[in-house]
Amino acid sequence: MSVAKRILAVVAVLLAAGLLLAAAWWSSRPAPDLVQGEVEATQVNVSAKIPARLASLAAREGQKVAEGDPVVMLESPELTARLQQAEAARAAAAAVRDKAYAGGREGEIRAGREVWQRAMHARERAEKTFARVERLHADGVLPTQRGDEAEANLVTSRDAEEAARATYDMAVNGARREDKAAAAATVDRANAAIAEVEAFRAETTLTAPVAGEVYRKHVEVGELVGAGYPIVTIVDLTDVWVTFNLREDRLAGLAIGDRLTARVPALGREIELAVSFIAPQGDFATWRSTSAQGGFDLKTFEMRARPVAPVAGLRPGMSAIVKWDRIPR
Repeated sequence: MSVAKRILAVVAVLLAAGLLLAAAWWSSRPAPDLVQGEVEATQVNVSAKIPARLASLAAREGQKVAEGDPVVMLESPELTARLQQAEAARAAAAAVRDKAYAGGREGEIRAGREVWQRAMHARERAEKTFARVERLHADGVLPTQRGDEAEANLVTSRDAEEAARATYDMAVNGARREDKAAAAATVDRANAAIAEVEAFRAETTLTAPVAGEVYRKHVEVGELVGAGYPIVTIVDLTDVWVTFNLREDRLAGLAIGDRLTARVPALGREIELAVSFIAPQGDFATWRSTSAQGGFDLKTFEMRARPVAPVAGLRPGMSAIVKWDRIPR
């Protein structure tokens, strides 16, 4: 065999050995420690305060809305009827209040004065009669019974005069102070009832509490909606984070504010994250020991990380993959 052939053979053997060593190293090297998380965002439900029927939706699923934009229109004929009842109650209460403050009409005042004057004259006659009977009784002309009758008649005439005077004063001055206060309170209560109905009527047009995109509608037009039931859900895409469920042995050295580099396959790029939350208590176990293994259960802790800068196109449900063994700690 020539020298050249020997050299080629040695080179071939060395190359084969190198390839075998490289293959052995590649197959025996540890697999990358990958942790997968999921993008989440703030979701807000638009709900009704009152039972009503869905009249229309001003925004479709997937449509962007600004904070304060009308989103849902409801209709409730019952509210219109309640408003009419409240307004009628207020009108009646106002009439009673005005009567209490204004007093009686001119004819009522004149009649009351005449009744009072007649009662006053009757009381004066009763006083004269009682005085005359008293003198005659003292002289022994009249029996005691006539004196008692005259005294009883005097008391009755005085009471009648007081009652007639009170009726006349009420006709002139109106109701008593307490009655006026009660009438005014009734009007205030009617006004409060109207304000309550008006507030409920304002709730028939529901606006977006946050800016975002309409994610899902839960009710169709024409259906009845109960109080508190969600009608549409809006996702705030400016408030997003990535949730990771970490096995407890991955938490060593991890702290709030630590930076992570995650790859988002849906975007085909890497994004920078900062740890914003670590659950104070573990949840379920991701790996359970057996008596034969002699190990222990490893619990899971929720960890959230927010993008350091806004990421265009980042949406809830996307995956974010972090190479955990490359995190600087």
